[in-house]
Amino acid sequence: MSDLKRFRKRRMAAAPPRPHPALGRRGVILAILVALLLAGYLGLREAGRNGVAMGVVKDTTHNAALQQVSVAKVSTADFPVYLNGLGTVQPYDTVTVRSRVDGEVTKVSFRQGQMVKEGDLLVQIDPRPYQATLDQALAKKAEDESNLKNALLNLQRYSTLAKEDSVSQQQLDTQQASVNQLQAQIKGDQASIDSAQTQVDYTIIRSPMSGRAGFRLVDPGNIVHASDATGIVTIVKLQPISVVFSAPEDQLPQINEALAAGTVPVTALSSDGLKMLSQGRLALVNNVVDVTSGTIGMKATFANADNALWPGLSVSTQLLVKTLKQVTVVPSVAVQRGQNGLYAFVVSDGNRVAVRNIRVAQEGNGQAVVSDGLSADETVVTAGQFRLQDGTAVQPTAAITSSAP
Repeated sequence: MSDLKRFRKRRMAAAPPRPHPALGRRGVILAILVALLLAGYLGLREAGRNGVAMGVVKDTTHNAALQQVSVAKVSTADFPVYLNGLGTVQPYDTVTVRSRVDGEVTKVSFRQGQMVKEGDLLVQIDPRPYQATLDQALAKKAEDESNLKNALLNLQRYSTLAKEDSVSQQQLDTQQASVNQLQAQIKGDQASIDSAQTQVDYTIIRSPMSGRAGFRLVDPGNIVHASDATGIVTIVKLQPISVVFSAPEDQLPQINEALAAGTVPVTALSSDGLKMLSQGRLALVNNVVDVTSGTIGMKATFANADNALWPGLSVSTQLLVKTLKQVTVVPSVAVQRGQNGLYAFVVSDGNRVAVRNIRVAQEGNGQAVVSDGLSADETVVTAGQFRLQDGTAVQPTAAITSSAP
């Protein structure tokens, strides 16, 4: 029994001491609280960094956060009202040059893509068959003129003899008829000569107008015919040049009013609307509205001195229908849309914003005409509105003066 007691004492001396149950639970809870406090501190510090990055500035005087915004001044200026559209460039005139006689092409005197002038030689067709016909007509006329001369002499003799009753009146009348017949034949001969000369002239094909030649469709040695549909070459007039475009039918009254007032300017821009190509004027408005699309077709004319416009080119158009004089203008980005309509944030002298309901009469080219709600020299917010509400303190950037285009 004494040995068993000694064994138990040695086992208890070798075992490590056990912690108290209540003390272990308090340690775990304390560790969790410390971890939560540390995470909260780190989160607040990161949020402060993000706030600075987003443009929130601390105002040490008023102990308030200022939102950084971009602003612009409300101005008074003339505002042009444009009708924007899409159009296609067309030649002012287009001519397909064709032969008016049959024959072999002996000479081509132009280059493909060359600028030609009115009257320039384009193609020469073999004139020999037509020259022979002309020579025959000239010879026939000479023969008839000789016969007429002889007939006139005989008529004169018959007239003298008739006065002496040496010939009958019937013979005199017959001779007069012969003279009249020969005179008619000579007129017919002249008509034949004119026709033959025309055919000879047709063998020389000249440019009917000034313009740019397209692809050449014949070469020397080809046989051409007056009935050929393809022609020899197409010439287009580029200076001036036309642009065909359209506008919604409900804009027709404005367009007619602008035409009645005088010249209506039209600007042609690249298809993306970023680059101005040329400036011209409205030439005509179509006499009927396209019922399938509900648009009215128009044509504008451009001088095109630099050949910036080319047939078939797609362009954007701006038609100036009127100019509003001395109206209130703000950048379009200052206009906000809400449940109650349009509004803008106005910056007061204390750098606090106020929500102002406004009305917009016209808008275009990055500018908006405000008919009610704003006055000149007020300051409006143009960027950063999503962080604002009525009464928010702001830190505006350098003011940008808006101007009408």
